[in-house]
Amino acid sequence: MKFAAIDIGSNAARLQISSVLDNEGMISFKRVEYVRFALRLGHDVFTDGCISPESEVRIFKLMHAYKLLMDLHEVQDYSICATSAMREASNSAEIITRIHKILDMKILLIDGTREAELINDVVVKSLNPKKNYLHIDVGGGSTELNFYRNQEKFATKSFKIGSVRLLEGKEKAGDWEKMQLWISQQKSMIHGPVHAVGTGGNISKLYNMSSQIDESKTMDFTELKKVADYVGSFSYEERVNKLRLNTDRADVIVPAASIYLSAMELAGCATIFVPDLGLKDGIIQMLHERMQARRRAVN
Repeated sequence: MKFAAIDIGSNAARLQISSVLDNEGMISFKRVEYVRFALRLGHDVFTDGCISPESEVRIFKLMHAYKLLMDLHEVQDYSICATSAMREASNSAEIITRIHKILDMKILLIDGTREAELINDVVVKSLNPKKNYLHIDVGGGSTELNFYRNQEKFATKSFKIGSVRLLEGKEKAGDWEKMQLWISQQKSMIHGPVHAVGTGGNISKLYNMSSQIDESKTMDFTELKKVADYVGSFSYEERVNKLRLNTDRADVIVPAASIYLSAMELAGCATIFVPDLGLKDGIIQMLHERMQARRRAVN
């Protein structure tokens, strides 16, 4: 049995197809297909407020390609979730309607809260119940922050601070101050140190470039800053040709790093755990839970 998740972000759109493994009642998911394509919708939306006709054509072609891949894999169910850029685009409703009519693919616009919920549902399982955590999920258009205590989330907030938005200089005055105030308020309710959890493609790439790769999937604040400064010392062209970063990663990775570092510093986090999980994994889990609920209803 296979499920598919499509995550249409502000920078890239990802397709993940996972098979369900049942080992004597222990359910797990194995990734069998993963495709990432740089749509760069945030460049349109955060500058002009809408998705350009050229970008709409790319969205349509990509959704068609993803549909063919899902058909080849014979997926049981799928879900498409669009985040910051599409939910802010003035013409997103028309584009979603056209894609649904022509390709019979339904795109769901989800807000920051729902996005955080889907990600947290898979991240929480990897957390130590005896530790306090600040979960930092940096996307192209927004950053979702969640505080955990005893493996339970007690505060969540979405901020319009993202890697593409910073790159375009489209963050609004006061956004950083709002984040600082919110983190300070939540931290005052926690006793003991706070550990960071980082999700998103950029933090995974920064971790993989660090010297602290091991089974703990954790790196120090100082190591993250060291890697971020190292990457930032190269020009865009050098990041592509010398560091071999993808063209759509090479420009956003530096502003993304600044968001992780700022949130960690504000919360006093000495380390960051990078579990390599994201929205697509949360969607896969949601689809499986939905299928189980349907089976129980029938029985």
